[in-house]
Amino acid sequence: MIDGLRPYPETKPSGLPWLSDLPAHWDVRRNGRLFGSRRETGFPDLPVLEVSLRSGVRVRDFDNGTRKQEMGDRSKYQRAVRGDIAYNMMRMWQGAVGIAPVDGLVSPAYVVARPFAETDAAYYAYAFRTAAYMREVDTFSRGIVPDRNRLYWESFKQMPSVYPPLDEQRLIVRFLDWHGVQTAKLVRAKTKIIALLNEQKQAISHRAVTRGLDPNVRLKPSGIPWLGDVPEGWEVVPFKRRVGFQEGPGIMASDFRDEGIPLLRISGLHQDVATLEGCNFLDSEMVSKRWSHFKIRAGDYLLSSSASTGKVCRADALVEGAIPYTGIIRLWPLSADLSMPFLKYLIQAPVFQRQLNAMKSGVGIEHFGPTHLKQIVVCLPPAPEQRAIVHHIELATFHLATESAAIDREIALIQEFRTRVIADVVTGKLDVRAAAPSLPEDIEPEPIDDLAEDDLDEAVDDAENEEVAA
Repeated sequence: MIDGLRPYPETKPSGLPWLSDLPAHWDVRRNGRLFGSRRETGFPDLPVLEVSLRSGVRVRDFDNGTRKQEMGDRSKYQRAVRGDIAYNMMRMWQGAVGIAPVDGLVSPAYVVARPFAETDAAYYAYAFRTAAYMREVDTFSRGIVPDRNRLYWESFKQMPSVYPPLDEQRLIVRFLDWHGVQTAKLVRAKTKIIALLNEQKQAISHRAVTRGLDPNVRLKPSGIPWLGDVPEGWEVVPFKRRVGFQEGPGIMASDFRDEGIPLLRISGLHQDVATLEGCNFLDSEMVSKRWSHFKIRAGDYLLSSSASTGKVCRADALVEGAIPYTGIIRLWPLSADLSMPFLKYLIQAPVFQRQLNAMKSGVGIEHFGPTHLKQIVVCLPPAPEQRAIVHHIELATFHLATESAAIDREIALIQEFRTRVIADVVTGKLDVRAAAPSLPEDIEPEPIDDLAEDDLDEAVDDAENEEVAA
């Protein structure tokens, strides 16, 4: 299907600096000719909507989402009618835009745009999330700090957008929805393979950190009913006696700066070694006064206690001196007989996670903190055996990790291809008029990435709601 797509036979200059040629029968129109502003309040019984950078606008799930609390006063919340475009004023430049799936409420940090009769909102939901358009959004946004710029309605309505005929807009949406479903299926199949590989790695690791490397090892009662028997020579000890830990401080969005001391986010804990991905910055003088004792040291291990709970990674020189955000717990050994790589495998093992799961608490998202870690009990082998176990796990899982990384790269390429297809189709680089009619109508689009939103999306969005509502 994709291989059969060809460029439009006739094109013309678009007149837009961010876009080259357009199909000859397409037009360029200001957004104010495509959408009208909807500013309606006084509908407190409607569900609350939120925007996701990955999946657009969705109904906010207060039971299972990552938000910790709901704003009680809905009087300033705006109504979005099903089919309206809604975008976050401060995050539109990142693609925080989508279509309201139902009638609902959006925060004062959002703009609601109702499509006119000749406008298919679904087409523009695709177009507004392309890289070229998001760069244009950035130039129309206004604010004191660049990454906090806002795209107000008055600026949005002046922005030029490409305009295919309405029937062609609908064909493009049908094609891209179909392509999204096929992409999602392919990604999901590969993700399942990764899950199976991770299960194999987990089984190898769990066996080693709970029973050691000797299949004939003698066991002894642990004295703890849920732990059962443990290898002789291993020590059952409270976690807090072997590991130091400290959770990052609670820091408000108003403390963020354009430069200074990095504030490490949970989005930086998605690899074996921590990165500054998605980090904010803090004023160095403020850090010296209030948060210097939270600084990360090279060799620390960092544990996610919120969102993707239980993720552990090592801190190296790249993140040394950064401040961990709340939801990240810094770990360090209290004695030389503790191998931190061994501890990492132990924390990820079911025997450790079962204890955490029994103690997790929270409204909206389950999370844990230092209070819970103080109650954890671990069983540790002597230091030489810890190091031998780590070596065994690394060797035994190397091929599994290699295969998993290769599939991850495949998924990334698939997603890049999907992004390119969307951009090429909505800007008139590829003609889908012949292909789309043969596809089913009313395809339910699927997100190609089912991962939860990272903590940056959630925390900043709440801060914006409070700021704009004030």
